[in-house]
Amino acid sequence: MPHIAMVSIPFHGHVNPSLDLVRALVARGHRVTYANDPSFAETVRATGAELRPYDSTLPTDGGADLDGIDQLTLFLDDAIAMLPQLRGAYAADRPDLFLYDIAGSPARLLGASWGVPAIQLSPTYVPWEGYEEEMAEVIDGMKADPRGAAYHRRFTEWLTAQGSPITDGPAFMGRPDRGLSLIPRALQPHADRVDPAVFQFVGPLLGARATAGDWTRPAGAEKVLLVSLGSAFTRHPDFYRRCIAAFGTLPGWHTVLQIGGQVDPSELGEVPPSVEVHPWVPQPAILAQADAFLTHAGMGGSAEGLFHGVPMIAAPQAADQFANAEQLAALGVGRVISLETVTADELRAALIALTTDPAVAARSAELSREVRAESGVDRAVGLIEAALPAAPDA
Repeated sequence: MPHIAMVSIPFHGHVNPSLDLVRALVARGHRVTYANDPSFAETVRATGAELRPYDSTLPTDGGADLDGIDQLTLFLDDAIAMLPQLRGAYAADRPDLFLYDIAGSPARLLGASWGVPAIQLSPTYVPWEGYEEEMAEVIDGMKADPRGAAYHRRFTEWLTAQGSPITDGPAFMGRPDRGLSLIPRALQPHADRVDPAVFQFVGPLLGARATAGDWTRPAGAEKVLLVSLGSAFTRHPDFYRRCIAAFGTLPGWHTVLQIGGQVDPSELGEVPPSVEVHPWVPQPAILAQADAFLTHAGMGGSAEGLFHGVPMIAAPQAADQFANAEQLAALGVGRVISLETVTADELRAALIALTTDPAVAARSAELSREVRAESGVDRAVGLIEAALPAAPDA
């Protein structure tokens, strides 16, 4: 029975995209272990995989209040702390294949040192031909900051000490030997310049998650709006109050408002019956029944919105969310707003404009068909099984 080891970090945006793939590998008879922080034990076990726990150093909010350089430093610190824990967890039970999230890159080091093949599972966009040249100004600007220079130096010293043939940190993270992209091609910048010999697009892999969850559209709701800022950057009570003011009295609309675990519902003031408030919701299940989605434009949410053909209002806050938001607008299925400054009247106008435009409806349906056609768990499983080392002759 082949042993496949998955390595990731304790954030839903890095775990959820591959859950159905892990579940399918288990169902195919593979022995799958999953290295992650114990806080994700229940999520891992639900797939049928065996948890291999390690203690993550990452804060639960992902460093939401930090800038990009300090956030990257947090992830480097976690990778350095993760590597010896992974080595200990797998030394006596080496896998036949490593699968690893882009932030689980220590698995690539172990794979190289042990002669075990490794495939990166990317929950976000991947580099294209010419990426480094086009991003040179950003990279040089980061290195000009003493913190950025220290980050790059530490990354290089760590990789060198581990015997990695690739000692440039961004290249080590972004240029794997092989990778599966778990996002729609529609969200990938310059998809035509992505090397197909390295990366295959197979996502989003929603599988049973596309409709799973305990939520039913209210019988009297003519239209449903889901408002969710994801799982990390959710401490925005003032924005939620503006959403309630914008949508709570909109005729025919029912709003599902996810506020995360950092906001007390009492901070929202009076909530009308047309708005239901939850700390957490089964997002894909609601999107399968929704007519619009107000999202932070994280890659997972953007992909799920496209999969279900739901027009989106994008309120980006960090990382790739800004690029995703602009791409949704360029695709003709989204509008970009500023979470900090948008008014209730502007929110309401954006929703009405998106959901009454026939061109948006047609484009949303077209993209949904494209995304569903290109994504598939079976195809991803086949690519992974083809990478397993051949069994020795009996």
